[in-house]
Amino acid sequence: MQHDSSRTSPVSLLSKRKASLISTCNTPPQNFAELLPTEMSVKIFGELDTESLCSASRTCKLWHHIIEESDQVWRRPCLLVGAVCQGEVDSDRRDGLSWKVTLVKNYTRSCLKRDWLRGRYSHVRSAEELSGRKMTALDAETWGEILQAELDR
Repeated sequence: MQHDSSRTSPVSLLSKRKASLISTCNTPPQNFAELLPTEMSVKIFGELDTESLCSASRTCKLWHHIIEESDQVWRRPCLLVGAVCQGEVDSDRRDGLSWKVTLVKNYTRSCLKRDWLRGRYSHVRSAEELSGRKMTALDAETWGEILQAELDR
């Protein structure tokens, strides 16, 4: 029986296939935003919280472009801020501000208001205890909520 050298043995085919699979596994993963339609990338970025969204925006030019150009990406984090600062968010949206601008404008305010309502500042004895904290102006309605929360404690 002669061996036909023009035909490749099944073992040789399997080893070549295995080698090609191994070599592709060693290649770095591709950027999902390059592979997916922009709408899908927007959906993925839209699931991130505010800090993660800002970090993702600094990852690469493509991610930055997708995040900056899509108002929808900023909607979810802005609605979370709206849970604390509903009046401010509603007012800004009525004034025609984008989700991103509304979020940026109200993010620090919502963090501060949330901390006040949770009692983080209930026992502050001096201004030095607040050093290093970002402070922002709060409206009369917010101060009313904070004072009521303090009275309820």
